[in-house]
Amino acid sequence: MTQLTQTATPPAQAAPVKAARPSRTKALRPFFISVVAIVGGLVLWQLVAMTTSPLFLPSVSMTWAAALELISDGTLQQSILASSGRILAGWGAGVVIGVPLGIFMGRFETVRQLLDPYIEFFRFIPPIAFVTLAVIWLGPGELSKIALIFYTTVFIVTLNTIAGVQAVNPLRLRAAASLGAGQLQILTTVILPSTVPFMVTGARIAMGNSFLTVVSAEIVSAREGLGALIWTARNFSRTEWVFVGIIALGLLGYLFDRVLRVATKKLLARYL
Repeated sequence: MTQLTQTATPPAQAAPVKAARPSRTKALRPFFISVVAIVGGLVLWQLVAMTTSPLFLPSVSMTWAAALELISDGTLQQSILASSGRILAGWGAGVVIGVPLGIFMGRFETVRQLLDPYIEFFRFIPPIAFVTLAVIWLGPGELSKIALIFYTTVFIVTLNTIAGVQAVNPLRLRAAASLGAGQLQILTTVILPSTVPFMVTGARIAMGNSFLTVVSAEIVSAREGLGALIWTARNFSRTEWVFVGIIALGLLGYLFDRVLRVATKKLLARYL
């Protein structure tokens, strides 16, 4: 009788699965989609412009030629620099004042009750309503335009900061106080870190509104700036110049917002 022996076969081990890496095509997909959207928009613009008068809608080629014309004599560069300087000065001052003001109003009830009626009144008055008064009070120079942009910024930043302070969990405040933290420590270790996302959001919104204000101010009283360029183009019936100014405003706003987002992610990443 033959004895059969069975040899145990060790169970097969599954090969280690490598983590799936996103393909390069998938990573570049958002970029390709954006390029297609931009090219499609330009093609549509060109086709529509071919069916109407250049005074009503200049073509892409006419607008490009106008941009080169304005660049060649330095007009476009001077306009961009003038508007950028006013926006950065007014917006920066609004953020510097709005953040501490919002913290005090959010932290101390008495301060909020004193200042809230003024903020609730003035924040509903658009900056363009004060253009004439700003020129009369501060003159037609840079100060009046910067003051209007500051007016635009400070209320937005203040209100967002107040919302951030009031959104802090009261349990965290009580826990910090029970551990012996003073008011300054509570402010720097609990309130400020929790409020940073609200501050950043307010600053970004205020940046967008600053572009609206600078155009209005420059149309009324400025010789340089993108708003002044658009108004001058209107006086000479140069619609293509108007489009150059509008496109420059959009690109400049996109650049400013992008820089702000990158800067906040690098400097304030732990709080966002």
